[in-house]
Amino acid sequence: MLDINGLWMTILSLFTGLFAYIAHEKFAELSRITILLNKTREEIARDNVTNGEVERITDHIDQRFNKLEAKIDQLISQKG
Repeated sequence: MLDINGLWMTILSLFTGLFAYIAHEKFAELSRITILLNKTREEIARDNVTNGEVERITDHIDQRFNKLEAKIDQLISQKG
């Protein structure tokens, strides 16, 4: 029969093993989540446009509207 010291050592060993297993699982899950977060950040950065691109597109649209406005003004002046 086990004495109290042997029983205590068995309980501590089981607890330590269980704790190590749980800690390993949690760190593996944390690593997986970190990888997913980094992939998400890359996808968001890829899908978003930069301020320079927005300005370039806005300038292009402004130029097109200015041309259209000039043509409308020309038509109005020809009718008058």
